[in-house]
Amino acid sequence: MATMKELYASSCRPQLQKEFGYINPLQIPKIEKIVLNMGLGEAVQNPKIVEKAAGELTMIAGQKAVVTKARKSIATFKLREGMPIGACVTLRKDRMYDFLSKLINIALPRVRDFRGISAKGFDGSGNFSMGVKEHIIFPEIDYDKIDKIRGLNITIVTTAKTDDESRALLAMLGMPFRQQQKAEDGKSGQ
Repeated sequence: MATMKELYASSCRPQLQKEFGYINPLQIPKIEKIVLNMGLGEAVQNPKIVEKAAGELTMIAGQKAVVTKARKSIATFKLREGMPIGACVTLRKDRMYDFLSKLINIALPRVRDFRGISAKGFDGSGNFSMGVKEHIIFPEIDYDKIDKIRGLNITIVTTAKTDDESRALLAMLGMPFRQQQKAEDGKSGQ
């Protein structure tokens, strides 16, 4: 089986160039980086949660997670500037493609009642963000050894200028987007 990087080079690039009419090969959109973020609001009461979450995020990503700290104090949340409140990993190059392959082929099919990803996660500049409610869908996480199920945010940053280019790129790579036409057809018939 070809890797995600080989699939992009052999199949996606020529299709994107033909579909959008790019003249220069450097105009063809590509994935720049993938950012995984785990925000932990309960870390205000128990700061040791952050280290455990960072370790789990490190296992998922295959790269050491960085502990993120609060930028400013918020008295209502009992949060002080500099307190650890989350973990973050930025993946590039081969690790990025390996993670994307694992996400599409292994993790997302393990989600209960999975019917596809909503295509509403694009930001207008060609970047796609999605949330995962349970981090236990990744095969590296041993269900018996975790104390709490946590969610994480996944942001895929592309060089695409528009959402349509980015959506086409991710769909060609195998991202299982939910079909929107069926919902629109049902509304127009009423």
